[in-house]
Amino acid sequence: MVTQSMKSIAVIPARLASTRLPRKMLREIVGKPLVGWVYEAVRSSPLLSDVIIATDSEEIMEACRRHGWNARMTSSTHHSGTERVHEVSNSIAADDYVNVQGDEPLVRPEQIAALLGLMKDVMKDPAVQVGTLKTPFPPEEIGNPNAVKVVTAPGGRALYFSRATIPFDRDKTEPRYFKHLGLYAYRKPALDLFVSQPESKLEKSERLEQLRFLENGIAIYVGETPHDSIGVDTEEDLQRVAEILGKR
Repeated sequence: MVTQSMKSIAVIPARLASTRLPRKMLREIVGKPLVGWVYEAVRSSPLLSDVIIATDSEEIMEACRRHGWNARMTSSTHHSGTERVHEVSNSIAADDYVNVQGDEPLVRPEQIAALLGLMKDVMKDPAVQVGTLKTPFPPEEIGNPNAVKVVTAPGGRALYFSRATIPFDRDKTEPRYFKHLGLYAYRKPALDLFVSQPESKLEKSERLEQLRFLENGIAIYVGETPHDSIGVDTEEDLQRVAEILGKR
């Protein structure tokens, strides 16, 4: 069980210079910028001490000021959201730092509770330094390279993350496929190690920053949730999310 004596803060890295969907953080969905939907969704968790939007964009900062969303400027030299979370961790002490990607407007309190519960699981050995979530794959999404797959050992330790369809079902044994969700939790030492290491070979190949942890010997533990999410990477994703949020 997650206890309130543990301080957990959420950081939402938000940059404007996205490549697949330009300026997506400020794209409006039902009258509100995407980053605002994410912020308010994360704020709905009672387990977080604070929620911070971390950006290098003055436009995003201005939007946050107008709406009263807690935000701070971070360096423009960061290459990943994890580096942006690390900068925040250098000035705000916490037991856990939750990284919610800025394109996850459908994140739920139940997902955050599952992630923080994983970080407090004292049965893990060594102690969990990095945690994330998976959910059973919708069959129609398995072949989508924008939907990241994860394979784990029986105890929940991640073996690999990939945009490819893993595991490969050579003999038609019908394995279960799991989708990786864009939420992470870190201990401070894991963040420190991440930024001390160069971009790894697998990270460059897959364009998945979590692989830097695996290549440097930091285990990632993966909790399971029944609650799927939709990361906004394309115009089609934006329309799907708009339809869902428009009905709330």
